[in-house]
Amino acid sequence: MLKKLKYLVFIFSIFSIDCFGQDPTFSQFYANPLYLSPSFAGATDEYRFAMNVRDQWPSVPGVFQTYSISLDKAMPNFNSGIGVLATYDVAGSGDLSTTNIGILYSYDFNINKQWHIRPGVNFKFYYLGLDIAKLVFNSQITGSGTTPPISPPPFNKVADIDFATSALIYDDQVWAGVTLDHLFTPKQSFYGDDSKLPIKFNLYGGIRLIGQTRLRRKLSEALSVATNFQIQGKFYQTDIGLYYFKEPLIFGIWYRGIPFMTSQAGDAIIGLIGIKTKQLHIGYSYDFTISNLIASTGGAHEISLVYEFNSFSIGGSRKKIHAIPCPEF
Repeated sequence: MLKKLKYLVFIFSIFSIDCFGQDPTFSQFYANPLYLSPSFAGATDEYRFAMNVRDQWPSVPGVFQTYSISLDKAMPNFNSGIGVLATYDVAGSGDLSTTNIGILYSYDFNINKQWHIRPGVNFKFYYLGLDIAKLVFNSQITGSGTTPPISPPPFNKVADIDFATSALIYDDQVWAGVTLDHLFTPKQSFYGDDSKLPIKFNLYGGIRLIGQTRLRRKLSEALSVATNFQIQGKFYQTDIGLYYFKEPLIFGIWYRGIPFMTSQAGDAIIGLIGIKTKQLHIGYSYDFTISNLIASTGGAHEISLVYEFNSFSIGGSRKKIHAIPCPEF
């Protein structure tokens, strides 16, 4: 009962103090490339469909789940890519939800024969929802249980627009990128308070140690090291990971929460296993909590599915793309 009461107090605090939320984080960054950076829009042979599901802290009362779905298309004759991305995040017993629907565009510049730079943008619609009937307020808590409220406190629906921009630089073996999200700092208060979603900054990159990238060439083996740093509000986090691909299997391990580079040092160790074919990529990862919450959360499960396909059009010449060497999970 005491544990449940703790979470009730947490939910109630949403309405009693100013709060500044943070975005959900996917462990499989590159299996959801448009969420990581608009620069990845169209960075595929032609079409790419991606779907991601994350179930975080299943042992904690309430729901902490994130869903993402995207579709993007390469336009190599214009050195461009376009896409659409929708994400839905729900947290807590009151189904506090955040929905984003965005349209993305990227353009690929040739700096020279070896290096490319790819800026991108994302214009999106932002909506914050809540099922207030599922919440329990402190006035309802009695010694014998809870009582229904006389009338739930009124609140306003929250809808706004948002914008993100990014840049990615890469060659055959190395990639590095930066993303600035929530540049319009959308509102997030149900009661009209001056509460804005903070700007999120991402710095990511890596190097492929084994395997050469070529135009439309299928790799049978690859070893890559990657890192991701992000900061939003007063919270910051640095992850580092290793991927090994041996056709058709891929294995990965990540460490989240590098000391002195993370506000919560030693957060989780992440294991990944996946299957990668020419068109279909399926991955599963598990976040094993190593912080002081190790016995309380149940970790996090994440599943990704990416399907790449071409149109059935016949004839016409298509300019070949230069592949980005980052992993697909």
